Amino acid sequence: MNGAGWALAVVAAFAVGLSKGGLAMVGIISVPLMSLVMSPVQAAGLLLPVYVVSDLGGLIAFRRDFDSRVLACALPGALIGIGVGWATASIVPVWGVTLIVGVIGLGFALNMLLRPRINAAPRRPTAQAGSLWGGMAGYTSFVSHSGAPLWQVYAQPLALPPLIYAGTTTWFFAIGNWVKLIPYAALGQLSRANLLTAAALMPVALAAVWVGLRLVRIMPPLLFYRLITWGLLLVSLRLIWQSLQG
Repeated sequence: MNGAGWALAVVAAFAVGLSKGGLAMVGIISVPLMSLVMSPVQAAGLLLPVYVVSDLGGLIAFRRDFDSRVLACALPGALIGIGVGWATASIVPVWGVTLIVGVIGLGFALNMLLRPRINAAPRRPTAQAGSLWGGMAGYTSFVSHSGAPLWQVYAQPLALPPLIYAGTTTWFFAIGNWVKLIPYAALGQLSRANLLTAAALMPVALAAVWVGLRLVRIMPPLLFYRLITWGLLLVSLRLIWQSLQG
């Protein structure tokens, strides 16, 4: 990678670490950023080891803060979604994957910017909802590490306490990321070059886990997520335009 590519990689790795420190939505911007300088499949493969190592920091931080019932409802569907993502990655052309990443990011950004707040009674976790949204989160997580929005559709209405919500999210994606190592290796995305690049980015991501844990406590969430959402909107529009050019 050139200098601009490394700069984007550092920002992407920092976003990954922040997501593991409790700011789950931030991680969605990582693959779109890297997709500006490489194919989305290669970007996802390069960042997967960074996610896996960052997960360790998140799991230590949230080792007691998670809801096992919520995980039990969602993880079986997530594993199926990862399998579907594996099959999709082997047949969808690069521009198609780019379009998927762009549309996912654009949809999430527009949803966050335009949807009014809805106050509703907390829901109970169910196998039906967990399988549906967990499966979709697993698929999008495999394609572009962008499963957080669909996971939120399932988990946010459960009204979990903030630490339990952040910890459950971290455990859900950590388990999924370990499973993804197998199909990513089969697709050749864990090459020596990718692993060396990922190793150089891991200290940045681990430092960001620590930063994320503290930002959760001191920064107004509305301001932070609004800035990240606008950034994601612009990157996603660029990716959609790029994919439509073939």
